[in-house]
Amino acid sequence: MQVKEILRVKGKRLISAEPNGRAADAVKTMAEQNLGSLVVLDQGRMCGMLTFHELLAALAQRNGTLGELKVDEIMVRDPVTATPEMEVNDLRRTMLDTGARYLPVIQDGKLLGVISFRDVAKAVLEEQDFENKMLKGYIKNWPA
Repeated sequence: MQVKEILRVKGKRLISAEPNGRAADAVKTMAEQNLGSLVVLDQGRMCGMLTFHELLAALAQRNGTLGELKVDEIMVRDPVTATPEMEVNDLRRTMLDTGARYLPVIQDGKLLGVISFRDVAKAVLEEQDFENKMLKGYIKNWPA
């Protein structure tokens, strides 16, 4: 299975933040949309990622308040990315090795979407369930 197959099932919904936007507003968006990350776009181009990890670290440093803190002050500037042709096992290894829970998918400089660790787990589980059903059907119909 490749990353593009996960994106196809997941859909192309992409919520973003602006680098000069308030981090507190990003938190509100993430909470309303039930997201763990936002792609940070500057004039339509990805310039970073903001995840709950960076927000929690900022809150811890600032005694629980974000005040007027801007997104670009805490975002990850050069996030690890994936390609649509990347195999899921390579994607999982990349996520585990880097600790990234969210990977933007880029092709020819264009942002196609974001894959989360949850998306990967769901896709692998569904693929295994399908294979399991196929094998059980094959075994059941095995000539005696």
